[in-house]
Amino acid sequence: MTQTGVSWKNLPAGARIGTSSLRRQSQLKRSRPDLLFSPMRGNLDTRIRKLLDGEIDAIVLAAAGLHRMGWKEKITEYLPTDVSLPAIGQGALAIECRRDDIKMNEVIAFLNDPKTACEVAAERGLMIRLEGGCQTPIAGFALESGGEITLEGIVLNLTGTERIYAKKTAPIAEASHLGEQVAEMLLTQGADRILKEILESSL
Repeated sequence: MTQTGVSWKNLPAGARIGTSSLRRQSQLKRSRPDLLFSPMRGNLDTRIRKLLDGEIDAIVLAAAGLHRMGWKEKITEYLPTDVSLPAIGQGALAIECRRDDIKMNEVIAFLNDPKTACEVAAERGLMIRLEGGCQTPIAGFALESGGEITLEGIVLNLTGTERIYAKKTAPIAEASHLGEQVAEMLLTQGADRILKEILESSL
């Protein structure tokens, strides 16, 4: 979202971008190192108010959250995945239930979307193997089509100057294993070094 409706690539040098996500900051710095990034806290109302009040020039938010609030018209642009790959499980809704509560699991089973479930399983497999968290510049995006699932994964350093990328396709039955495989591809390229450096810098 921007105040003036200017697209991402046309934002002027030095524009102030609001986002607290290290994952987004790292990717966006790589795309536009000429921009400034400011941490953003609070709910959607608070963040959007800061944009409207002129504290920042643009703000990067999850489109899913804006859609759920009925604020689709506020979105200026959807960033392509080659600019900002989403977080693990971005946009997916989940219901938590005890495994041994068979009756309740049967009651809520109809809410499960198989396509979303296998996509999230692949993304979670990636994150688990990398031992990442919400404040780690790790991104993953899985897409199911025709009985197969394709997973893209990246790991970046905090400045966005280093980016490790991997992509692989597998049958949907192997979704979780696919996540592990893509993670291993990233680790082989040096993702473990980047993640270790980030962890040490936060201590």
